[in-house]
Amino acid sequence: MNKPPHAKTSHDYPSPRKIKRACSKELYRTIKRLDRWIAPDLVEQAEKVYVRKVLQNLIWIHENRSNRKLLCDWWDEQLSEEIATLWEVDQTKLSAAFRHAFGG
Repeated sequence: MNKPPHAKTSHDYPSPRKIKRACSKELYRTIKRLDRWIAPDLVEQAEKVYVRKVLQNLIWIHENRSNRKLLCDWWDEQLSEEIATLWEVDQTKLSAAFRHAFGG
């Protein structure tokens, strides 16, 4: 049966592949705004940490998917310190770059 146009968008949870691709894109955009070279192996490590944290908090993230400010606050609390240490960058600069890239 055909669904009306407004019902075609699905609000199901994203697949692990979509989550990985989204995290990869967000980190790539953040690195571009940092204007600093980050070794590919460090980017890959950060991506694994990011994907793992997103999967651990998937229900909350999915419920708040339309509130980018809240998602950026979550990223600051849960990930920015760990990734800043991994990449050896200032945490406040990393957080600002992520917010600028993510739109929150």
